[in-house]
Amino acid sequence: MSRTQGRHRLSRRTKIATGGLALAIAVGGIVVATTTGNTGEASADEANPAFFVDILKVKPNQFDPRPVSGAATGTFTVDCGRNENQHFNPDNFIAQPGVRNGAQHLHDYVGNLSTNADSNNKSLVKSGTTCRNGDKSAYFWPVVRIDTGEEEKNEPAKVPDGDRAQADREAKTVQVACPDVASKLTDIPDQAMAEVDSNLDQLDTQADEANQRIAATQGQGGQDFVRNAILNPLKDRRSAIIDRIAIAIGRFTQKPGDLGELAPCATKPGKDTGTPTPPPSTTAGGALPGQDENNELPGNDGKILRPQRVQITFRGSPVGKVVAMPRFLRVLYGDAKVSTNGPANARASWTCTGFENRVTDKYPICPDGSKVKRIHTFPSCWDGKNTDSTNHRTHIVFPDQFGRCGNGFKAVPQLQISLTYDIPHDIQAKKQYKVDAFPQEKHNPGSDHDDFANVMSQRIMNGLVNCVNRGRTCRA
Repeated sequence: MSRTQGRHRLSRRTKIATGGLALAIAVGGIVVATTTGNTGEASADEANPAFFVDILKVKPNQFDPRPVSGAATGTFTVDCGRNENQHFNPDNFIAQPGVRNGAQHLHDYVGNLSTNADSNNKSLVKSGTTCRNGDKSAYFWPVVRIDTGEEEKNEPAKVPDGDRAQADREAKTVQVACPDVASKLTDIPDQAMAEVDSNLDQLDTQADEANQRIAATQGQGGQDFVRNAILNPLKDRRSAIIDRIAIAIGRFTQKPGDLGELAPCATKPGKDTGTPTPPPSTTAGGALPGQDENNELPGNDGKILRPQRVQITFRGSPVGKVVAMPRFLRVLYGDAKVSTNGPANARASWTCTGFENRVTDKYPICPDGSKVKRIHTFPSCWDGKNTDSTNHRTHIVFPDQFGRCGNGFKAVPQLQISLTYDIPHDIQAKKQYKVDAFPQEKHNPGSDHDDFANVMSQRIMNGLVNCVNRGRTCRA
């Protein structure tokens, strides 16, 4: 999109209206159609005023289930920042892997530093993170913008070349796929936690070392080389570590059984497209296709508003203990294409500080002193086997109204991301803020969504589960 399209939209609208007026005078006619504009032109980039609501007119509608005896009532909050490093792109490696500009709207990212359309498990593990506790998970949601029609300047787009090249290299190599151990452990006694954590770290380290050796020896030794020289020795080492985990737990409670079946690892073939991944767009600043050098997209322009506060919290279950999420679990919240797909997966997300028991699918107008807030509470009932599914939803679903998971599903820690924005009250009253969205959504607040990929080490996840199952309040 050109700078005149994204930066001087007030002038552009004036020209459209002026041209329409001249045409109307010439033909004796239709002023209304030309001055209001049509979809994709004069006013298509603003949110419909009908999308806004006074929060005081929304009735209380949020009530958490009452926890039963033995429930997991703790919380684990991780500080991953507010996207201070300006990590934006219009990609979604979960819903549209490998498709650049697949989202057609910008996402705010915290956590994993390399996240883009080409991200894969191996590239995510190798990346850095903004999370203070070392959590490399990817957390991302569509940005909020202020749209007054005036020129509004954003910070330059992040150049993604290095991240994409890394992801492409990692995706083309064979990768070790080892069963997740943390998600199979029962409630671990406090006295055994340190020893279990140390051994879980060793399991992750050994898998990483095996991947490094596979990459370094690729093409050597024939078809049996990886199995005989890497996988079989890895199985023996993992078996010894898993035994130590079982023994450590068994000193203080019943020793877990059937962990030995988690020792063998397999390999996952790398992709081989035959051609290199195409380079990023050569537009100014090395930006992505469709995204200009100032982080604007067609139909998604205006000043990006970074959240004043980002709170990432994992909660337990009101009906019992939770088990660990497996590493690389993908989880979606909401539906970015609600107008196309219907309301089944859409979630009401919008509220104001001090009114969190009133959530709406419209943009709230908050009282003076209250701030706009988005609350994204993710599904938390896992099928116990898969880290993803064809529609990215059936492997992990929401509990019922009482917090219970259906047959065959296990409760895992429930992720809740809260985003608070300092939007001036006059901007709210004038209905001049909006969320980035697919073009067909026209900034529908009901299309709000959020995405999460778990890249925590097994040690971090184990500590998280221990915290919420014991009813503690933990910050990392």
